[in-house]
Amino acid sequence: MGSQPEPDDGLDAIMSERRQLINLAYRLLGSLADAEDAVQETYTRWYAMSREQQDAIESPGAWLTKVASRVCLDLLGSARVRRERYVGEWIPEPLPDSAEWTTGRPAGDPADRITLDESVNMAFLVVLESMTPAERVAFVLHDVFRYSFAEVAEIVGRTPAACRKLASSARHRIDVSQPPATPTTRRAAVVRDFKRAWEAGDIEALIALLDPAVLAVGDGGGLVSAMLHPVEGGEPVARYFADLAPRIRDMTLLERTVNGQPGLVAQLDGATATVIAFEVAGARITHIWAVRNPEKLRPWTT
Repeated sequence: MGSQPEPDDGLDAIMSERRQLINLAYRLLGSLADAEDAVQETYTRWYAMSREQQDAIESPGAWLTKVASRVCLDLLGSARVRRERYVGEWIPEPLPDSAEWTTGRPAGDPADRITLDESVNMAFLVVLESMTPAERVAFVLHDVFRYSFAEVAEIVGRTPAACRKLASSARHRIDVSQPPATPTTRRAAVVRDFKRAWEAGDIEALIALLDPAVLAVGDGGGLVSAMLHPVEGGEPVARYFADLAPRIRDMTLLERTVNGQPGLVAQLDGATATVIAFEVAGARITHIWAVRNPEKLRPWTT
């Protein structure tokens, strides 16, 4: 009988880092597709080395993290140019709860399990989008993934003191933009009330649920039309959604978790047409993000 090949512990150890890398890259890039590309590129660089070069690396996990972060830093520079040409507003790619995940990947693929915590809620990711690439990388590595400023400095190519300053600036942006935490049950109730008012086309009920300074942002892409400009203010946003009410009568509107927070998913003939994320402060909705770009709805589409 032929002997069974020995399991490659090194390969297992390298591949076990994949989930952590996808989690990091998604937070750095705000796009699952870009995150997967960055991680693929990271592994390509690892396997381009000889076995001797690989064996000489003391901590393969740290090496992979450093390379993935640098790849993301480069991608952020080019993404900025791409997003400036984007039709409509750029919104980060929304993620479903793991139970709702329906990509064509094999079940149990670690990339399917991005940890949904406050560092991936839509409001947080939108603030990250406003940062410089260096700010974003320094902040995510230090504040979210707990890397030291010495380690961050090696990745970003600046001094530890400069990285501390970058992260501090990013933290200030986050602190200024985030409202006080609202319990998930309260958020869910507000989103449910919004769904009912929207389906009924009830402008008064919508206005009552919206903050007077609410901002609604939509994106498109591909063959999908975009909301070219954000809509601001309780009454204009209420009217915008009330005007859409007749069009959603052919759709199924579902309450779903979007990036770890209560949201809505509009389906047409079983396919996801729109994913809507909300920011709720107290009993009012302060932000609405509607994603219609088919490329960003891959994880939602059966």
